[in-house]
Amino acid sequence: MFTGIIEELGEVVSIQEIGDSSRIRLRGPVVCTGARHGDSIAVNGVCLTVVDGPAELAAGTGEFSADVMAETLHRSSLGELAPGSRVNLERAMALGDRLGGHLVQGHVDATGRLLSREPGERDAAGDLRWEVLRFSLPETVSRYLVEKGSITVDGVSLTVVEAAQDSFTVSLIPATLALTTLGAKGVGESVNLEVDVLAKYVERLLESRTLPNLPNLPNLSSPSGLSDPSELSYLSNPSGRPVDGTPGESK
Repeated sequence: MFTGIIEELGEVVSIQEIGDSSRIRLRGPVVCTGARHGDSIAVNGVCLTVVDGPAELAAGTGEFSADVMAETLHRSSLGELAPGSRVNLERAMALGDRLGGHLVQGHVDATGRLLSREPGERDAAGDLRWEVLRFSLPETVSRYLVEKGSITVDGVSLTVVEAAQDSFTVSLIPATLALTTLGAKGVGESVNLEVDVLAKYVERLLESRTLPNLPNLPNLSSPSGLSDPSELSYLSNPSGRPVDGTPGESK
């Protein structure tokens, strides 16, 4: 799991095509610190596995390699990378760390494209204080977005400003513009999108509106499943004791 808080801007060193997959080598001194074989590092929002051996990582080059299978190349924008491309890098979160962004799996749901950039206010020095970016939104994931909800764009945890049927907007502060690839993203370029996983779980649960049949419990999906209406009060208060703490009385 990740948080969507980018740790550093990395760079693609080389890409080796192996059949229908690729081995990509990236430079990222921060994320390589303490890295071990098998660790997970998000590259533009895609969870990849470090494949270097202990000796290679101990060399201290600040570089790591990861294999990218055909499915990942097809479902994400990683297939568009080339040597010299800048990428957003984040190590997997450690249990107990602060969750600065939101829960991010590193599993890309779809790709979108930057449709427009709208500059906001400028400070006294003439520097942008914020900028509004609009991205295209595939129909397959549009239902998961809500205003003020969370979305991951190229690995960056962002808050949705406007959620339209086929697009959405986000506002980026100077730090995000400077420390991620989104600051230099050009109109028409593609991005990886990951929606909030909680929305997908809620949808899955709502597909079935009945509770599973458990031993010795009535069917709670409809009142007809209760042989006696008093069972409702029992299910909500099985102890039978007053719920307001007053002897002899109950709400």
